[in-house]
Amino acid sequence: MGKIVPVILSGGSGSRLWPVSRAAYPKQFLPLTSGRTMLQETAARMLGDDFDEPMVICNQDHRFIVAGQLQEIGIKPLAIVLEPMGRNTAPAACVAALIIARRDPQASMMILASDHVIAKPDVLHDAASTAHGAASDGALVTFGIKPDAPEIGYGYIKRGPPVAGIKGCFTVDQFVEKPDRKTAEGYLKQGSYVWNSGMFLFSPKDYLAELSRHNPAMVKACRAALEGAQTDADFIRLDADAFAASPSDSIDYAVMEHTERAVVLPVDLGWNDVGGWRALWDIGDKDDQGNVLLGDVLARDVTDSYVRSDEALIAIQGVDNLVVVATDDALLIAHMDKVQNVKAIVEQLEAAGRNECRDHTIMRRPWGWYQTIGSGSRYQVKQLYLHPGASISLQFHHHRAEHWVVVEGTARITRGDDVMDLSVNQSVYISIGTTHRLENVCDVGVRIIEVQSGAYLGEDDIVRFEDTYGRV
Repeated sequence: MGKIVPVILSGGSGSRLWPVSRAAYPKQFLPLTSGRTMLQETAARMLGDDFDEPMVICNQDHRFIVAGQLQEIGIKPLAIVLEPMGRNTAPAACVAALIIARRDPQASMMILASDHVIAKPDVLHDAASTAHGAASDGALVTFGIKPDAPEIGYGYIKRGPPVAGIKGCFTVDQFVEKPDRKTAEGYLKQGSYVWNSGMFLFSPKDYLAELSRHNPAMVKACRAALEGAQTDADFIRLDADAFAASPSDSIDYAVMEHTERAVVLPVDLGWNDVGGWRALWDIGDKDDQGNVLLGDVLARDVTDSYVRSDEALIAIQGVDNLVVVATDDALLIAHMDKVQNVKAIVEQLEAAGRNECRDHTIMRRPWGWYQTIGSGSRYQVKQLYLHPGASISLQFHHHRAEHWVVVEGTARITRGDDVMDLSVNQSVYISIGTTHRLENVCDVGVRIIEVQSGAYLGEDDIVRFEDTYGRV
C-alpha cells in the first residue's frame, strides 16, 4: 500500500461565525480554538509516517493565505489546487483523485474539512490506518462520529452489519438528512446511528470508478479542468470554463448514497465541525457561571454566554444565554438558541451591498496587510505592514498621490528612476502617475503610514508592471 494523502477542502465563507469570519478571510484561516488557525491545526494533525504531504483545495482568492499559513508551520503542500468557483465537495475530490492517481496509484486519499476540531488526533490516526486497510480492499470509507447528544444540526448515517475482516467497520444502511429533535432523540436511543462527519478515505481509482458510474459528466468536466490547468509554483489553477461545466454535488449525494462499496467507521474523535458560535461555546473554557469570555470583557451577573471582543471593552450585565461578538467594525448580539440564524444577517448585508459581509478592516495581501484608519473627501489614511523580504508590485496610479511615512523597520522605495532606503520617521512623496514600489529588505517587519489624496481612491486604480505574486 502507498501512503495516505490528506486532501484538505478549504472552501466556504463560515457565515455562521460572522462578524469574525467573512468571505475574504473565513473561519478556517482564523485561530478560533488555539494559537494556530484551523487550517494549520488540520494540516498539522495529519503528520506522520503513514501520511504524505497534504493537498489543499481552495478558492483562488485565498491562495496566498493558504500558502502562507502552511509555510508558517513548516509544511510544504503536495499541491494547492485553485477552484475558479465552488462546485461542492464531489468535484473537488474528483480533481484530487485524478492528481493523486497519476502520482501514486497505490496511495489512498483522505478527505478532510479545514475547519473541524479533533480533540483526539491519535484516535484519528488509528482510524485512518483502519480505513486505509479497508480502502485497499476496495471500500469507500466514511467516518461516523459516535453521538453523545440528539444533535439536529448534523446529518446521520445508519450503520448496517459489520464488514467481514475489517474490525470496526460496518456497511452503510442509510444516509439521513438533519432530523428534528424527536427523531434525533430516537436515533440516539437506537444506537445504530452516527453523525456524518464529512470525512472520507478511499482509493483515488475506486472513487473515480464509482463517480464515473454515477456521474460521468462530473468526471469529464474535472478531467478537462485539470488538463487545461496552469501550474504556478505550488498552485494548480483549474481551467475556469471546464470546471464551471461540472455538476455541483457533495460526495455523499454523488457517490456514497449510490455505491455498494460504502463503509462507515464509527469513531470517538472529540469532533466538532465548529458550525457556529454555539459550537465555540460548547468547546470553550467556561468560568463558574458557564461563560466563555474572550478579550477585554467585564461580565457581572451573566450566565451561560459567549462574549468575545477583538477590540473595545465589552461591559455586560444581567443577561443569560447570549452570544456577543465585537470586532472593530461590527457588533453581533444574539440569543444562544437563535445564533444559527446569523447566516441570514450576512445574506441581508449582501443584499444591501454592505462590505462588512465580505471584508475585515484589515485586508490581507501576499506581501502583508493594510488597514484603513481614516478617510474623508479626497483623502484616505492607511497602515501598511510588509513581511520580511516582501514587496508590493511595481505600479502607478491614475488618480491619486501617496505620502509614505516609515514608523517601523527599514523600507526600500522605488520612485521613478530613484531607489532609496528610508528608516523610522523618514518619508517620501509619490505624485500621481509616478511609478513606485515599496520593499522590505530586512529581516523584521516594515510598517508604513500611507496618506492617499486625489479625486478617486479605489483599489482598482492600480496599474502593475511587475509583481512577485503573479498579479500583473
